[in-house]
Amino acid sequence: MFIERNNLINKVNVALERTRIVALLGPRQCGKTTISKLIEKTRKDKVTYFDLENTEDAAVLTNPQMVLGSQKGTVIIDEIQRKPELFSVLRVLSDRKPLPAKFLILGSASPDIIRNVSDSLAGRVEFIEMNGFSLDEVGVENKDKLWLRGGLPESYLSGSLKNSYIWRENFIRTFIEKDVGQLGFQLQSTTVRRFWQMVAHVHGKVWNGAQLGVSLGVSHTTVRRYLDLLTGAFVLRQLQPWYENSKKRIVKSPKIYFRDTGLLHTFLRITDMRDLLSHPQLGFSWEGFVVEQLINIFGERDCFFWATHAGAEVDLLVVKGSKKYGFEIKFTETPKVTKSMKIALDDLNLTKLWIIYPGTKNISLDKKIHLLGIENLNNIFS
Repeated sequence: MFIERNNLINKVNVALERTRIVALLGPRQCGKTTISKLIEKTRKDKVTYFDLENTEDAAVLTNPQMVLGSQKGTVIIDEIQRKPELFSVLRVLSDRKPLPAKFLILGSASPDIIRNVSDSLAGRVEFIEMNGFSLDEVGVENKDKLWLRGGLPESYLSGSLKNSYIWRENFIRTFIEKDVGQLGFQLQSTTVRRFWQMVAHVHGKVWNGAQLGVSLGVSHTTVRRYLDLLTGAFVLRQLQPWYENSKKRIVKSPKIYFRDTGLLHTFLRITDMRDLLSHPQLGFSWEGFVVEQLINIFGERDCFFWATHAGAEVDLLVVKGSKKYGFEIKFTETPKVTKSMKIALDDLNLTKLWIIYPGTKNISLDKKIHLLGIENLNNIFS
């Protein structure tokens, strides 16, 4: 089975036409290498590929200025976080005139985690973030499979639920025991695993570092370091709060989500849909799944959440220019308009508020409140 990701491939190719360096970033095993190989086939110029996990390629680049400087066309460098010293070399090479080569770099860590990337390549690089498969890529008929297994290709495409689950367990183990150290962090694997396990039980909730710190026996600043590490490695998401001048007391800490619900379900020991539908975290799991689909549609930069200490909230707030759109995410067949929704409409001056639920209806419940089945997400403005 092959899942086409043409939108992503086109996005990278367009970026390569206008930018000297394109950085394609995402979690381990989300398909970056596969995408780069497909991009290689679409390029009209010469393409040279270096994989820094390959010892031969890494050895070739022991003199990167000379090797990369001699290339023409498009140069792809995979797992760039393994050699952060390459960023200063790329800065020099990308400033040549005329420019003989452009660079596509692939990485499993954010610019904040990859040392010096922002400073070295400022003004020269365009960042594109990718995740595992999204709902529009696999089709709405496969929404339960995507929700349960997550979108990491090896997990989603696995031949059985058991194999998918085992693959995710191995992914988690490898990430903790190997990948964390390769990112330059000297942390005890047992502590990272305990922290990640704890986050599974606060998925979809507002961050409380002091509480988690007490549970782990470390300071709130240390716990925050763990959070930033897993966020920077694209396995957790910090959904930032939206707050502006208001007489009400607004929540100003982020909400924390697993970016991949398959990994969340592994930590929660959820192996099949029956487990999921009877689990206490069902609603929060559904919320995280839908949040990721919406962020895939609208882009992370425009997405927030909003909540007051009095209890009014919006699960996802999308800010587009002067317009604000709200999303409430409910795992129920009969969602209803609540007082909290009406408060959010008034306080935020929302253009519209949608209630996203697992059904199929697309109807108005109030003047500005609409019920929308998840199958209609990609037609939200039609």
